[in-house]
Amino acid sequence: MAKAGRSPLIYALGGMVTMAVAMGIGRFVYTPILPGMMDELGLSASAAGWIASSNYAGYLLGAFLAAGNWGQGREYPVALLSLLATAILTGAMAYTSNVPAFLVIRFLAGLASAFAFVFLSTIVFGRLAKAGRPDLQAVHFSGVGVGIATSSLMIAALGVAQAGWQASWIWAAILAAVGFVAVALLIDREPASATRVQAEPPLPRTPAMVRIIVGYGLFGFGYIVTATFLVAIVRQGQMGSLFEALVWCATGLAIIPSVLVWNLIAKRTGRVAAYSLACLVEALGVIASVAIGGHAGPLIGGVLLGSTFVAITALGLQVAREIAVAAPRRAVALMTAAFGLGQIIGPVVAGFITDRTGTFTFASLIAAATLVAAALVVGRRG
Repeated sequence: MAKAGRSPLIYALGGMVTMAVAMGIGRFVYTPILPGMMDELGLSASAAGWIASSNYAGYLLGAFLAAGNWGQGREYPVALLSLLATAILTGAMAYTSNVPAFLVIRFLAGLASAFAFVFLSTIVFGRLAKAGRPDLQAVHFSGVGVGIATSSLMIAALGVAQAGWQASWIWAAILAAVGFVAVALLIDREPASATRVQAEPPLPRTPAMVRIIVGYGLFGFGYIVTATFLVAIVRQGQMGSLFEALVWCATGLAIIPSVLVWNLIAKRTGRVAAYSLACLVEALGVIASVAIGGHAGPLIGGVLLGSTFVAITALGLQVAREIAVAAPRRAVALMTAAFGLGQIIGPVVAGFITDRTGTFTFASLIAAATLVAAALVVGRRG
């Protein structure tokens, strides 16, 4: 019928909910739940890091698989099934206390998040481009912040009720299931006649493509240490469960306008320069989270993390799509793979260092240095 005439804003909102479920909940709800798991299950920082990295390993595999031509024309059903799997796997975390089981569940959840991200981003970006509204990509990416802020408030309420870490996973799964239904209603299947049938060509092997892929991988390592352990840093400082929720909620709220703000900056500086600048700002936040004492450090760190990391993600993908105009899905998938590789290494290294030093400071400083390296690699000319 006339579904092809659906407003581009509807597709952008569908993308927003997708990102809230796949990323804000599916990937990042682990961060505010982690301190409770560490306390009640006696998890070490190393074990927590391995659980986080297993999720990112699944994400890496999913990104590589999504780069293949098997997904051509199947983006919609694969993406929806991936969102449903995200809800189911989130709930499954509540029904075990076994680290190997956590590793398997989070690995599969990472696989699901990558499929949902790559395929639904391809659908949404394509439809926004056809409608002449690429500016609405900012709405799509704001979903990460919506998911983080919403889930952090929910977990704070459960904490006040002393519901325990298992209840947090169950309610996060319910929230994800509601999001799955919303996405199915907001984003319709593209008519068969309009579906792309030609396989995408290989990515261009240019210095610019290599730089953005390498820089994206470095960014994945640099941001994930704070994104995984920020609430644990607050817990280590004994600042109270409500402040833990406040810091993570502030991180989520800072994400919501971030892509729009950085896109405005990019219009003046260019996307590559904006990418590098955002990496440097984020590095300051990572340092602040451990270097500034009291409540101010983690709060500043959370706000600077939130105001940059999704925007850097968006800017990086935009740069890659500009370089690989004829192969946008391959560009998104391989960028996501590089990102995922950095994320796998980050939590393991951070957990190892933290267990041996008793503090997150050294791991955070290494992460900040990696973000500076990402800025330099991507910003290099020639």
